Amino acid sequence: MNMRKASERLFVSQPALSQRLQTIEKEWGAKLFIRSQKGLSLTPAGEHVIAFVNEVLKKQEKVRETLYSLQDGVSGTLKIAVASIVGQNWLPQVLKKFVNKYPQVKISLVTGWSSEILNSLYDDQVHIGIIRGTPDWKGVKVHLFADPLFLVDREDTKPEQLLETDRPFIQFKSDSNYYQEIQDWWMRNFNTSPRRTIVVDQIETCKQMAFNGIGYAILPGITLTKAEREIYKIPLVNENGEPLKRDTWLLGYESAFQLKQVQALVEVIKEYISES
Repeated sequence: MNMRKASERLFVSQPALSQRLQTIEKEWGAKLFIRSQKGLSLTPAGEHVIAFVNEVLKKQEKVRETLYSLQDGVSGTLKIAVASIVGQNWLPQVLKKFVNKYPQVKISLVTGWSSEILNSLYDDQVHIGIIRGTPDWKGVKVHLFADPLFLVDREDTKPEQLLETDRPFIQFKSDSNYYQEIQDWWMRNFNTSPRRTIVVDQIETCKQMAFNGIGYAILPGITLTKAEREIYKIPLVNENGEPLKRDTWLLGYESAFQLKQVQALVEVIKEYISES
């Protein structure tokens, strides 16, 4: 909404850009912008035209993807939305194999909470999503893996010792059912709340605080490696003595899984899981 910045981005002069906008308004037969010293602002008619343009661009991208899929080989753009914890700890190894095998594919990757991933899929902003937990999804749903949950601490070696410590229980924010699973496990085992609690916004912050002895945490196995020493990792179990685990799922619409670049990624993921 700034003529000077727009003209610089388009490598044209401001008078040429102004003339082009006037031509566009003449073609539509409506005033699309209100001009002032502060810049441009959209009229209601302008909002409708821009919504139309964005829809056309989105359809154009879909046609381009279809044309790519008709060609020999794998190319085009692969749009992925992935839960942050998976994007940080698991996906990089998969993408390394993928880009080595299919260098012609462009990758667009966004990370966030699982609810944000689902919204990206609903809004058709990405081809596939990778989320944690138990998704309510009507499209294609592929189970990737389940990793166990661990009590992580530098001092205590048994869960019952937590009742005797004054050090805090460090938790990280999550929009999935992860938090509820932890609460259920805790109440089932101790029937009382932790003495002290620290809540942080990122799982990596939670991990580093536990690793530095500030307190204890419950972390999924995907964030832990065998190389980490001087830290106790106690597996959590349910009432039947079975390990508590977190599921990871690959989601998408049927149409997305018909694209060659998506099929190629699924193939690489299966290979990676089989090897590891």
